[in-house]
This record gives sequence, structure tokens and C-alpha cells, in this order.
Amino acid sequence: MSWRTVVVSNSAKLDYQMGFMVVRNAETVKIHIDEIETLVIESTAVSLTVALLSELTKKKVKVIFCDEKRNPSSELVSYYGCHDTSAKIRNQIAWTDGIKEAVWTAIVSEKIRNQARHLRDMEKPEASMLDQYVEEIELGDVTNREGHAAKVYFNALFGKDFTRTEENSINAALNYGYSLLLSTFNREVVSNGYITQLGLFHDNMFNPFNFASDLMEPFRPIVDRKVIKILPEKFDHTEKIEMLKILQEEVMIGGRNEYVSNAMKIYTRSVLDALNDRDIVLIKFYSYEL
Repeated sequence: MSWRTVVVSNSAKLDYQMGFMVVRNAETVKIHIDEIETLVIESTAVSLTVALLSELTKKKVKVIFCDEKRNPSSELVSYYGCHDTSAKIRNQIAWTDGIKEAVWTAIVSEKIRNQARHLRDMEKPEASMLDQYVEEIELGDVTNREGHAAKVYFNALFGKDFTRTEENSINAALNYGYSLLLSTFNREVVSNGYITQLGLFHDNMFNPFNFASDLMEPFRPIVDRKVIKILPEKFDHTEKIEMLKILQEEVMIGGRNEYVSNAMKIYTRSVLDALNDRDIVLIKFYSYEL
């Protein structure tokens, strides 16, 4: 099973050789592709061969490319995730509004619960307000309890003056962590044979990743916990490496301890099962109760 997150931060040449990714710079390092779960190309001074990209795609390795500021800017997404992709896309198109609303309600409710747990762990009294929002959620969250919860949540974490639109190290860390979640969920959607454009709640015509944007919501507090832990005064290479570690943290899902990256796989498949079988009871959420 793949488990490594590999970050290439400096000028290097990457190529493929007999099952290995070969990284050539001052030294030559070989990493077996079967061990790689995520590859982050952090420097624009890195060159890769098409042969390597092809093998990474076949092995369903998530590849994230960064811009000149070392922020994630794009990713490698395979056209074909599995052998019956066409049938699964037809199923995806046929999902009814009713089941999509029910699944979205379950997802957003769990997101607010996880935010409340985070605040409760930090002994913030606002946790009880988020508990109340969960009780008030209607089908499809038509009253936008999610939006109200987010305002209370972030103000409790970072102060009344904090906004998600401000340019600072906190938001840079949050955005970086969320982009990692989005990218990983894109891989899971495609690997299971579905397309990322068709979402449940998110349906922006300019967003090619609507479905992953839906799926990632309950996992956002994992990023928030990490940012609170490191509270970066700056957000450079060291802080980015720390954020990458969230994928190797452990949570409980399905009665077992799993890495976050594997929990995302289990959760994604369970959501797909719930949509196809029209039964939200099938959804498996993670917890920190290890």
C-alpha cells in the first residue's frame, strides 16, 4: 500500500526506471513508485519525463504542482480511474436531487460536529452554539447553518477580527491544507471511476472540482487543528512540510485506526455507496476517539 508523501523542493530531474522514480540533483535517490501516495513538486526548477508521469498516473499517485511562490497551482488527474468509468458516470448523472440533498445534509452536519468537537477540545464556549446549529439543520441546509457555524467557529479560533479573505500566514496555512484535501479527494473520485465536475451541493460552472469540494468538508477541521497547533507567524517551506503531515495523522473510521489519507479513501467509497444505494446510513465518518 502506498504511504509516502514525497516533496521535491529544489532543482532536480525526475525520471522513471524499472518501477522506481529517480530523483537526480546533487545526489541520486530512487523511490519505488508503489510506496508513493502523494508527490508534491514544490519548485518550478524541476523537470519530469513523460514516462514517469505515465507510470505515476497508472499507479494513481497524486501529483501536485506548485507555482513560483511554492503554492499548489495544479495537479495530475487521470482520464480513466477504473474499467467501468462510463457506467459509473451514467450513475452519477442519474443521482436524484433527493439523495444528493440527503447526503449533503449528512456531510455538512458532520462538518459542524467536527468543528464543535475542535472548539470543545480547546475549551471554547462557542462549541454549544455549533451543537445547536446541527440540531437546526434542514434538508439541503436551506437555512445555511454551515455558513453561520463557520463565522462563529473561525472567530472563536482566531479572534473577532479574523476573516478568511485577509492575506496573512494563518489563511495561507489554511488554504494550503485545504488544497491538499481537495487534491486528495480529486484522486479518490477519479480512482473510483467518477468525475469531479458534478457535485452534490457545489455546482459552480467554473469549478472543475465540485464533487471533491463537497466531500472534503468534514475533513477541514483536521487542517484547522494543525494550523492552531503551529500558529505560523510566516508560511514558508518548513510550515508547508508540517501541513503535509496531516495526511499521515491517525483517526478512527470503520472501527479501525487509519491514516487520514486512507480514511479519505474509506469515506469516499462509503459516500459513493450511499449515493448509489440511496442510504445515508452507509456513510462512514472519522473520529478522533482513538
